[in-house]
Amino acid sequence: MAGHSQFKNIMHRKGRQDAVKAKIFTKLIREITTAARLGAADPNANPRLRAAVISARENNMTRDTIDRAIKRGSGNDADANYDEMRYEGYGPGGVALVVEALTNNRNRTAGEVRSIFSKHGGNLGETNSVSFMFDRMGEFRFPLKVGSADEVLEKAIEAGADDVVSGEGEEGAHEIYCAQESFTVVREALEKSLGQPSSAKLMWRPKTTTPVDGETAQTLIDMIAALDDNDDVQNVYANFEVSDDALAKFAA
Repeated sequence: MAGHSQFKNIMHRKGRQDAVKAKIFTKLIREITTAARLGAADPNANPRLRAAVISARENNMTRDTIDRAIKRGSGNDADANYDEMRYEGYGPGGVALVVEALTNNRNRTAGEVRSIFSKHGGNLGETNSVSFMFDRMGEFRFPLKVGSADEVLEKAIEAGADDVVSGEGEEGAHEIYCAQESFTVVREALEKSLGQPSSAKLMWRPKTTTPVDGETAQTLIDMIAALDDNDDVQNVYANFEVSDDALAKFAA
């Protein structure tokens, strides 16, 4: 397990999700609003909005809150105009990071992201400076209860997916990956065979990983946490890998 998924596991084990529920909702509402502004207000006709709504429901957002966010975005509210930004650079240990943000103030967000990189010994680069080290892919997550690893693999192949990673334990899930251009077709096929995914989105998947440990790993985790804490930052992807022992230490 590498990068983004490892960070999410660490934060989950720390009980961090409950502590930042309001912040998570802020990010989800911003994504729903932007998706509705850029496309149709109907989730069935807007894949990005559908994915955002799925994620919101998975995080127990109420139907009324979701509907208000969609209405705000589709109504061309000036306050709902967020710019999509992507920041790239290197963190401790030479780990590559891709940071996605939605902001109504580009200068503020760029300054804050740059400051976080600098504070943790990283370097913010130009656009495309590290994204070539990642594949832009569709990711679908299903709970383990939908089937065994072999069953899910078979259905994923039939749907046109490229890869499946099945986890274990309470936090485990079936993670199914597909090419960006196949996202909608694969999503529709998976929903027919496996039901509604717990999340469905486009993401940056590292082609290779960089191992980190000790103080370097701790500084990197702190850096990603600081980025994740920023209201404008929607997603953080990194190509790092830490050992199971280090993972257990951070979660303690």
